[in-house]
Amino acid sequence: MVDANKWPIFSILSYEELVKIKRICVFGSSGNEALYIDDEDDVYAIGSNCSSCLGLGDTHSSFEPRKVEALCKKKIMDIAFGSGPHVLAVSSTGDMYSWGHNGYCQLGNGGSSQGLAPVLITANLQGKKILKVACGSHHSLALSQEGEIYAWGQNNCGQVGSGTTTNQPTPRKVMAVIGTKVASSIACGQTSSMALMENGEVYGWGYNGNGQLGLGNNVNQPNPCRVQQLQNIIICQLACGYAHTLALSDEGVLYTWGANSYGQLGTGNKANQVSPSKVVVNGDRLVEIAASHYAHISAAMTETGRVYMWGQCRGQSLTSPFLTRFQCTDDVFAAFSAPLVTWRTYCVDKMQGAQIAECIAKSFDDSNTSDIKFVVEGKDIHVHKSILKIRCEHFRSMFQSCWDEDEKDSIEINQYPYTVYRAFLEYLYTDQVQLKPEQAIGLLDLANAYCEPTLKQHCEKIIKKGITTENVAMLYAAAIKFEAKELEGFCFRFALNHMTAVTQTEAFGHLDECVVKEFIKKAALSGAFRY
Repeated sequence: MVDANKWPIFSILSYEELVKIKRICVFGSSGNEALYIDDEDDVYAIGSNCSSCLGLGDTHSSFEPRKVEALCKKKIMDIAFGSGPHVLAVSSTGDMYSWGHNGYCQLGNGGSSQGLAPVLITANLQGKKILKVACGSHHSLALSQEGEIYAWGQNNCGQVGSGTTTNQPTPRKVMAVIGTKVASSIACGQTSSMALMENGEVYGWGYNGNGQLGLGNNVNQPNPCRVQQLQNIIICQLACGYAHTLALSDEGVLYTWGANSYGQLGTGNKANQVSPSKVVVNGDRLVEIAASHYAHISAAMTETGRVYMWGQCRGQSLTSPFLTRFQCTDDVFAAFSAPLVTWRTYCVDKMQGAQIAECIAKSFDDSNTSDIKFVVEGKDIHVHKSILKIRCEHFRSMFQSCWDEDEKDSIEINQYPYTVYRAFLEYLYTDQVQLKPEQAIGLLDLANAYCEPTLKQHCEKIIKKGITTENVAMLYAAAIKFEAKELEGFCFRFALNHMTAVTQTEAFGHLDECVVKEFIKKAALSGAFRY
């Protein structure tokens, strides 16, 4: 009962082994190789071991999990794989390891011999903490804590970004055009590279025969080039498929470009796009996008948790986003990608005790078993005192023998709307919040009043997903009022990125004078008014 089972390769593990898994990475030409990290921080490998990509020190395949000794107890946080094939791994301390095929120096160790086991890569990285890695077919990228991009490996199309087409044997900082700009994310296609800057700009380099760099042409680029058609659009997420690219703006709008033979751009046809094309997914705001350089499939999730997929889905071509019943984008790749790989290092959701949790969730608003009801706006919500007392300090205090409420079987609530109070009570049963971003403001108020910090975090996440230029001023004021510091900072940065549009909104005009003054001071310190 752990969701690692979504990938077929894990079906051969015992239940005892499955329940220990924390993180997984599935790769291989048939989705037939995997690495996983257990709750004791040991790393195991299973599968065919093509080019020694299991990192076991030999070339033997195995249906039995074997320890990757070089990575055990190293707190591995991120794993990336190339279709060459080769593998990179990063620890929580910022150390980077590589192994597998190395015919084009993609392991970054200065040589071209195959790596049988993980080796620490230090060349040109002394004192650097690596946060993220990405792999193409035979090249590699790494992102440092300072936002620097390092690249190495095959460079026949300029995918290393060095200005030449000479292979790069060790990590080299990508400097041309980007200069000292801070990167926040990296991604690789088969023979191309993309980078997202902290300021929302997107750059691409390498092979561009299908327009996957989004530059308006099909010319390969040995140096990073900015995707000019995304100017004035703040991109917050980036993902690369085999030869196509997805970009998501901070307003939840999806842009795609590149190869489209299987409909992987989601534009409703199979025509390649050399420039970013806006894709509307049923009019919904998106909060996550997904792709893998191993495949021609794309996926996205909306703010309400709906998951869409398109492209090459198990042999079928979907040219427009198709609504699924999946709960996350990872499910798409476990079921419909070819091969069935993970598009990112996947954190396993352990479902132990799921039957108990399911029973408790089903008992919410059940008049047959409840011992008390709340009446809000004339509507009844049936609950259980014991569950409320276990889950919430506010109710532990309320249902004491010395208070009148403990003797009542009905309590009327006038301070909050029905939708908000119902969502709060349902959260106590399910740990989930089913509210639209606009409604979550009221729940944030309640969470603040009832001293529920975890619920407060849930509300902040929901509200972030629904921020627009029209409502950000109102949400910023609400964040200040309810002392939601993280949300306040997020709203401020969003408003700063869309300053002109935000200051013209009705919501900005209704801001309290003190809030406006403080906002202007902070904006000035952030350089918003410099010439």
